[in-house]
Amino acid sequence: MIEKLQQLDVLDIGFSNTGSLLLAVFMAVVMYGVALGLKPQSFRGVMNRPKSLFIGLACQWIALPAVTFLCCLLFHRILSPMVAMGLILVASCPGGAVSNFMTSVAKGNTELSILMSAVTTLGSPIFTPINYSIWGGLYVKYMDHAAVTVLRTLQVSPLQMALNVVLIMGIPVALGLLTVRMAPKASDRIKEVFRYISIAIFIGIVAMMLSQNFAAFKEYIGCIFLIVLVHNLIGFGIGYTAASLGNTPVKDRRALTLEVGIQNSGLGLLILLNSGIFPPDVAKGGMVFVTAWWGVWHIISGLILSTVFNRTAFDTRGLRKK
Repeated sequence: MIEKLQQLDVLDIGFSNTGSLLLAVFMAVVMYGVALGLKPQSFRGVMNRPKSLFIGLACQWIALPAVTFLCCLLFHRILSPMVAMGLILVASCPGGAVSNFMTSVAKGNTELSILMSAVTTLGSPIFTPINYSIWGGLYVKYMDHAAVTVLRTLQVSPLQMALNVVLIMGIPVALGLLTVRMAPKASDRIKEVFRYISIAIFIGIVAMMLSQNFAAFKEYIGCIFLIVLVHNLIGFGIGYTAASLGNTPVKDRRALTLEVGIQNSGLGLLILLNSGIFPPDVAKGGMVFVTAWWGVWHIISGLILSTVFNRTAFDTRGLRKK
């Protein structure tokens, strides 16, 4: 597998930015649908009992990047430098609106998920560059100096992140809550319709991402699929384990599992495609491919896990109906 990944590391893979605005609009529609099932008093409940929120932030900002680095050390003989740095970059990114929708499908604490996404996104101008610098720097120093070319100082715009929170999450959620208050019966009727629309949107996003660089996808997906699958399961496992050890409610455990396991890899891809940070001759195939496939896979895995959660209840004593 290492030979295949080394071939991928020197491959030029391009992704168009033209769909960014369309994707933002799609996610705003999804968040409006999510808000139709929210209760304003639940947000107050999260803030009054913030333990779950603090556990989630610790997992997102500390545990996931650290464990990702340890896994890159453990499997360095089968991971190429660009693939390893791609995993570290994804782990350094915040959560996103995708996890909010998945939590609503899972009947988890959606309010907790939204608050955690908002906090980690607003904190990404600080924590994404710090985590990438620390863990990426350690990987370059101790495991593979060849990756030094992509050890860059990341620049995440605080204004852009604030706008993302307001436009993609804040305004749609506020409009959804207003709809619930002004027309509760209509909200109940259209809530499920929006859920199906959201799933169709996610399927469309997957198709759009796969349509670009499809030849490279067919050639290298076998290796990258397994790597991203394991990394994604590690994220889910960190969230669920920490929430269980913290003795959080079942709904909070579902939210934290999905929130930590679903990363805003779209932010990572935008960083990689920023020529001011990563010149085109530096951001090569392995790093770009891992980050892009993460954006596809976490939609698929999130839908699978949220459906499982929807039909069953997990707690520290095992699997049981509630």
